[in-house]
Amino acid sequence: MIKDILKELESLDARIEALQNPAEEPDTETRLLGGAGQPPESEAALAELEALRSQLLEQCRDLTAADRVFLARHQGRPRIDEYIDVLFTDFFEQRGDRFCSDDASIYGGIARYKGVPVTVIGHRKGSTLEENMQYRFGMPEPDGYRKALRLMRQAEKFGRPVITFIDTPGAYPGKEAEERGQGEAIARNLAEMSSLTVPVIAVVTGEGSSGGALALGVANRILMLENAVYSVLSPEGFASILWKDASRSGEACEIMKLTAHDLYADGIVDEVVPEPLGGAQRDHKQLFAALDAALERQMTQLCKLNGKALAEQRYKKYRQIGQ
Repeated sequence: MIKDILKELESLDARIEALQNPAEEPDTETRLLGGAGQPPESEAALAELEALRSQLLEQCRDLTAADRVFLARHQGRPRIDEYIDVLFTDFFEQRGDRFCSDDASIYGGIARYKGVPVTVIGHRKGSTLEENMQYRFGMPEPDGYRKALRLMRQAEKFGRPVITFIDTPGAYPGKEAEERGQGEAIARNLAEMSSLTVPVIAVVTGEGSSGGALALGVANRILMLENAVYSVLSPEGFASILWKDASRSGEACEIMKLTAHDLYADGIVDEVVPEPLGGAQRDHKQLFAALDAALERQMTQLCKLNGKALAEQRYKKYRQIGQ
């Protein structure tokens, strides 16, 4: 189980860090004798711990679908603001749907990618409980989807490619959200995204569930991080509906075929972006480099197409899904 492996890795990482960076400075005699390095017994212990860590990481090569769901929800995965800070320059946030309010669970604006002006939009989760409460754990209300659509329309007006980052358990199911037209807002996004005449790239970075994810996912290219998941609903919801037992979510994960490799094999996802062994939370820098290469590759291909060809390609892509 990946959860147990990660706990062991966390303990090993702490012990290795302590050996590599001892808190106490070497005494005067040690410095005079040139012994600033690790003593032999520490070096042996460090080598043993690193070997054990490598063995544990090797166990992460063959994960179950339930393991990948756990990693997709891991609190240490990068958030959209981190992706924007690292991959883009000159980001200028835009707020509000010009109709009701600003939904903080959708984060977006104008930026440059490799010098090219783009529009970046994504679901926002927090790094603390307070932030997650503020962003409703990445579950937007209708105002958020209308803000996203406003930014996409603006992108089309000025010929900017659109890049979306998907990480949500689904649209917010609250009473007020339904009263303000949650279903209509999602449906309008699906309809209008399908006919955009600029390149659209969607990146599933964590948990992509239900129409709340699809509302930002009608794209020319869909990329998924290796341990992300993308499905019609959560495994717990699936198990509750099918078996009236949410505790069978692990079994549901296998049936739903929600992993990046499953979806790539079915032709739904265009590219799987590799993650560090043990999950994206273990090495953000390595993940950003892999995603940057994938985005540049896909952007270069799509920018060669004109507006009509982009809309037709997107239409054909979604017509073929499920055939």
